[in-house]
Amino acid sequence: MKKLILGTTELKSRVILAPMAGVTDLPFRKIVREFGDFLMFSEMVASQAVIRNVTRTHKMMDNADDPLTSVQIVGAEPAVMTDAAKLSYDLGAKFLDINMGCPVKKIVKSDAGSALMKNEKLAAEIIEAVVNAVPIPVTLKMRLGWDFEHKNAPTIARIAENAGIQMITVHGRTRSQLYSGTANWADIRAVKEAVNIPVIANGDIIDEITAGQALEESQADGVMIGRGALGKPWILRDVDEFIRSSKVSSEPMTRQQKYEIAKRHLEYMLGFYNEQTAIKLARKVLSYYCYGTFNASKYRQEINSITTISAMFSILTKIFQSDGSDT
Repeated sequence: MKKLILGTTELKSRVILAPMAGVTDLPFRKIVREFGDFLMFSEMVASQAVIRNVTRTHKMMDNADDPLTSVQIVGAEPAVMTDAAKLSYDLGAKFLDINMGCPVKKIVKSDAGSALMKNEKLAAEIIEAVVNAVPIPVTLKMRLGWDFEHKNAPTIARIAENAGIQMITVHGRTRSQLYSGTANWADIRAVKEAVNIPVIANGDIIDEITAGQALEESQADGVMIGRGALGKPWILRDVDEFIRSSKVSSEPMTRQQKYEIAKRHLEYMLGFYNEQTAIKLARKVLSYYCYGTFNASKYRQEINSITTISAMFSILTKIFQSDGSDT
């Protein structure tokens, strides 16, 4: 495996937190940070919104001076992506990531995200423009290709490396798959063999076992965890320990430990958002922590009706401190 080095920073862990819209806000990243020195990504932010100085967008980019947080930007215009990169740097970004993997319709219809994989010329122009715009390391996240007939990730990887991209993450699906089916980690190996910079495997990596399988099949230099961390921010630590020792954690989290982690997460949210927004977002966060607990379906109904801070912490107490056992 290659060392994971971005600029002058050598990453201590081969486990990375994926950018997830509506999830990887500052409170979530703060709770993940408690479990190790992982490279983490902000929510994907639109390049147009960055340069329009949209307050909500800048809040999404807030890294609270964390030296291992990268800002991911998405767009389809080299000039706009250049301006967004410069503003991101001015706002304190330590690393930048270019999104060429988002498959959602509202992104690809503007020729951004994974749609850029259909236009290698434009993809090259954007990569070169962003790399040349800022003095900080730039990375790239993409998919295997647009569809099964056009798996051009190795070609774009070579373009990216030649332009100065320092690390590439590949989600093991095509855009046409969206999030259906299973991630094809073996196809990531073609990207690994095409370039000399670190390659990170992404997609369906949810625990130690899947991380090990992804690394073996892809021969990648590290793994990126997304949905597997929802309600389980400690999973990055467990996977990191597994990569180092090949041993699965023998000490699973207790209900009390999970309660304390979820409580701190909610408190971080209250400190970052206004009360109304925090309560609204807490419904989703609590649903994630609720998964796999006793009476989970019953609690989710209560979670959806939360309107006050006291109700928010009350349901949290019920979830983790009531009688019953994990299922």
